[in-house]
Amino acid sequence: MNIHEYQAKEILSAFGIPVPRGRVAMTSDQVERAAKEMGGHCVVKAQIYAGGRGKAGGVKVVHHPEQAQDLGKDLFGKKIVTPQTGPEGLRVRRILVEEAVEIAKEFYLSITLDRGSSQYMLIASAEGGMDIEEVASKSPEKIITFAIDPFTGLRPYQARRVALALGLTGSVCEDCVNLILNLYRAFLEKDCSLIEINPLVVSRAGWLMAMDAKITFDDNAVYRHREYPDMVDYSQLDPLEIQASKYDLAYIKLGGSIGCLVNGAGLAMATLDVLKEFGGEPANFLDVGGGATREKVAEAFKIILQDADVKGIFVNIFGGIMRCDIIAQGIIEAAEEVHCTLPIVVRMDGSQVDEGKRLLKESGLNVECGDNLGDAAARIVKMLG
Repeated sequence: MNIHEYQAKEILSAFGIPVPRGRVAMTSDQVERAAKEMGGHCVVKAQIYAGGRGKAGGVKVVHHPEQAQDLGKDLFGKKIVTPQTGPEGLRVRRILVEEAVEIAKEFYLSITLDRGSSQYMLIASAEGGMDIEEVASKSPEKIITFAIDPFTGLRPYQARRVALALGLTGSVCEDCVNLILNLYRAFLEKDCSLIEINPLVVSRAGWLMAMDAKITFDDNAVYRHREYPDMVDYSQLDPLEIQASKYDLAYIKLGGSIGCLVNGAGLAMATLDVLKEFGGEPANFLDVGGGATREKVAEAFKIILQDADVKGIFVNIFGGIMRCDIIAQGIIEAAEEVHCTLPIVVRMDGSQVDEGKRLLKESGLNVECGDNLGDAAARIVKMLG
């Protein structure tokens, strides 16, 4: 689950991490009033669920309130396109107006989950800012990584080692140690999968400050935080993803033309890979889960069909907990309800597979059953070729 920068900074501030003074605006007039509160010289920042806003024109320094208002008029409702948004971009509905800070040095600091080692990873670099991706690509030796032992947690001497590696000394170094420890505390207490500060700066006045922040919550822990659902900005999400979440479906829109319905996240990832191997382009990732009901499968099928880019549907089911005949009934009900005429290829295996295939063949739908995953993938790609 993602949140906006201003929300992330509110959380960091509550954990004792310094952030610039700022105010969120929903209209250009509010942008102007906020700019006046900041003394006129301030930073106007579009709020979207993506990084790379600065290079895309979503972050500007202004020198008087009227200039901030004009920039607000230009940004509100505008779609910002960054490498993280894809070509469709994300529309600006909120703007953060912050005080301008004179920066002496920029750093990068984050904590994330390394799934390979099943440990939290502290990542830091003395080369923070907009080009951190380029630094990671061209000069990986400038990136400091430190695995945090889940049994002992992050210790002060370890945080000090990172601060010294960033080249900090004296009181600023000690401030950085406290900041890193507070960041780890926020990460644990808020059930995060990522906290990123980029840039973390030392101001000309000698203060450490988080100038930008990104926080992603662990979806599996949202139930422990009643306030999290109210923090979601649904204007930043795909409508189909919102609809899918109501039925506890894992759905992500992609850019292709083959709608995918699969049970199990690992099998879904493998399905996308096999489709691409045969020259197909998946339109989505959709995992209905291992124990889905007929109704849940039907809703998943309807969601796929609402995507105008979908020209054919690929169903890949392993009938373990979920029986194949239940899947077939859900597909038939949904296709008949929305009068689907698109080609459908189904690969089934497992419990009640013969009954499932029989139901599909007798349904009257434009459906074929593949003998195996490769055969089925080749069929749907050929049908759309």
